[in-house]
Amino acid sequence: MENFDAEQPMEDLQEQTPKKEPKNPLYDCYSLLHDLVYILAAITIVFVFFVRLVGVDGPSMMPTLQDGDYVALLSNLFMGDLEQGDVIVARKESFENGEPIVKRVIATEGQTVDILYDGNGYGTVYVDGEPLDEPYILEPMVLPYYDRTSFPVTVDEGCLVVMGDNRNRSADSRYASIGQIEESQVIGKVLCILFPGCGESSSRDFGRIGAVDNG
Repeated sequence: MENFDAEQPMEDLQEQTPKKEPKNPLYDCYSLLHDLVYILAAITIVFVFFVRLVGVDGPSMMPTLQDGDYVALLSNLFMGDLEQGDVIVARKESFENGEPIVKRVIATEGQTVDILYDGNGYGTVYVDGEPLDEPYILEPMVLPYYDRTSFPVTVDEGCLVVMGDNRNRSADSRYASIGQIEESQVIGKVLCILFPGCGESSSRDFGRIGAVDNG
């Protein structure tokens, strides 16, 4: 059996300890770039298949969304079943050459929508005979002057009735040229505001960043 000499000088022990080779700076750069590539690839996959970044154009969803807002949109592949009150982005060829529109879901398939106007010309939306509680709208809805959809209407299978929160400045399912939106035409569901637009003011309200009220 080999005995260890407790009196062995420290210099000899240090000589027996293997020295670490200095790291190559190029290797560190390579490792950093390698990690960045994977991170960017993951972000790309998320924003292509799961979440999209969409800009809001126009005042039709005020006060919920302003002109110039950038919102995160959950892809239609993962958004699940849409419900009354959801804010969605859809594309329909009969509206401005298929430009996307952002609106709120008022009714889903099988539900009956009606709009009744009082003596002052202000309208109330009814769904299945019940007045819709809509704290999100900008102002009372007045009788539109455009080519209107005839109400009441029962929503077709696989379709939606949508309206803007700024009813008096919104082209939506009340327009005969738009009418009901097919669920297959929905691009995604709005999750949150990522960057606020100025809207009709001269400044941005960064306090608006966050989740969107989906009714």
